[in-house]
This record gives sequence, structure tokens and C-alpha cells, in this order.
Amino acid sequence: MEALQHLLRDWFPILIFLVIAGAVSVAMVVGSFLLARQRPDSEKLSPYECGFEPFEDARIRFDVRYYLVAILFIIFDLEVAFLFPWAVSLGDIGLFGFWSMVVFLAVLTVGFIYEWRKGALEWE
Repeated sequence: MEALQHLLRDWFPILIFLVIAGAVSVAMVVGSFLLARQRPDSEKLSPYECGFEPFEDARIRFDVRYYLVAILFIIFDLEVAFLFPWAVSLGDIGLFGFWSMVVFLAVLTVGFIYEWRKGALEWE
């Protein structure tokens, strides 16, 4: 019984927070349906695809370059995501942390040069 009271004492504020967050989000969604004007027109209901009308089926095969660009974006986006915490904590991690990041950036630079020479960044 004491373990249950200890568990409730530790987790009860989180439970209250989740209940309030859920109630506020449901109230906002219901409030928007009740208070907002619901007059969708054909322009709002049409599918949006890069600013022009869709002209083919959505299940067509995509060129592999779309996926290649997406993967390259993720790789270099993650590089930037790792640079921010490294820059903030650079004073605490010392020379080991500095040289570790230099090696990390060197590996990514070699990968970037390889992709560039292979023509992965060309769009023709």
C-alpha cells in the first residue's frame, strides 16, 4: 500500500498535466468547429501539389534522385544538429571534444566530396 502511495505522489502531477493538456486540446478543436465558419470551397478541397494542379496518379514511381536528395538533406541536417550542442559545451569538453568533432566533420566532408564527384548533387 505504501508503494502505491509513493507511486501516486510521484506521478500524480504528471497525470494532472496530461489531463489538462488533453482537455485544452479537445476544447480547442471542438471550439474551432463550433465557432468558425465551415464553408469549404472547391479550391480549399483540391489537392495541393507543388503549386500546380495534379496531372497524374499519386501512386506513380518517383525518380531515385528524390530519395537521394532527401537522404543527403537528413545527413547534413543531422550534422548541424550535432554542431549546436557541441558549440555550447565546447568549454567543458576540452581538446578531446574539439578533436572528436573535427574528425566527425572531416568524415562528413569526405562523404560530401564523394557525393559531389559521383554527381549526386546534379539534377539533370
